[in-house]
Amino acid sequence: MTENKLSIANPIKTNAIIKKFKLRAKKQLGQNFLTSETAIDQICDAAELTDTDTVIEIGPGIGALTEKLAQRAKMVYAFEIDESLLPVLADTLMDYQNVEIINQDILKVDLKEFINEKQITGAVKVVANLPYYITTPILLQLLDEEIVFDNLVLMMQKEVAERVTATPGHREYGSLSIGVQSRMDAKISIIIGKKAFFPQPKIDSAVVSLTKMTTNKYQIENFKEFNKFVRSCFAQKRKSLWNNLLNMLGRTDAVKERVRGVLAQLDIPENTRAEQLPIEKFKEMFDLLGK
Repeated sequence: MTENKLSIANPIKTNAIIKKFKLRAKKQLGQNFLTSETAIDQICDAAELTDTDTVIEIGPGIGALTEKLAQRAKMVYAFEIDESLLPVLADTLMDYQNVEIINQDILKVDLKEFINEKQITGAVKVVANLPYYITTPILLQLLDEEIVFDNLVLMMQKEVAERVTATPGHREYGSLSIGVQSRMDAKISIIIGKKAFFPQPKIDSAVVSLTKMTTNKYQIENFKEFNKFVRSCFAQKRKSLWNNLLNMLGRTDAVKERVRGVLAQLDIPENTRAEQLPIEKFKEMFDLLGK
C-alpha cells in the first residue's frame, strides 16, 4: 500500500506528515498524536456512529481520528485551538467535504448557539481526544451545556477516567464522579496504552462513554449549586464529612446542632467520609442543608 493510501493514524503516514510540516508536539497544549488505527476504530465503534450523525470533535491534531469520523458520520465539526495545525488539517483532510475545522478554544464556545447557527438536526455526538491539562474543565462544560448530546466518547488520562466512573467507597470516588454520574451513565469503554501515541506520554489513556440519562434520576433542579455543595463536602478528603460541612457552613453552636440533626435524620454517622456516600445521600443533604 502506498503512503498516500494509508490512513492518517498509520505510523508511517503520521511520521511523513510530521516531517512534511516540521511539526513538534506542543507540551503546553497537551499534544500527543494517536497512531493506532485499532484504537481509533474502537473509539468510533464506542460512539455508535451512523451516516445521519453530526459529530463535534475537540482537538483533531493532524486529523487521525477526524478522518475516521468523517468516513462514518454525516458531518464533523472539529475545534482546534492551535492555529499552526490549520494548514496541516487542510492538507490531510482535503478529500473530506463533510469536515469543517474551527480555530476556536472549545472552552469559549457556546455549543448550543453553535448548533442553532449551523441548523443542525438529528443526533449530535461529541468524540474527542481531550488534552490532559484541561480534561476536567472541558468535561464539566460539556455537561453544563443545555444540549441533549446523544453521547460523549472522550479519551482522557486513565486516572481521570477512573475518577469519572468511580463508585462510593472507591479511593477515586469524589466530586468529579458525582458531577458526571448525577447526569450521565458513565463507563470506561477502552484502555489505550501509552505506546499508541507519538510522542509517547508517561501514562496510559482510557476512553469514557457517557450517555445522557433519559430522566433526571436524582431529581436535582440546580446542578450548579448541587455540584458546588458536593465539592465542599470533598474539600478535605481525609477529614470527615462532619468537618467539611462545618467548614462550609460555619462552626457556631446553632450550625453544629443543625448539621448533627440532619446527619442523624439521614442515618449518617458523624465520622463518615464523603467518599462513602452514594449520590442519593448527597441530594438529601443538599435539600436539607445546601440551600
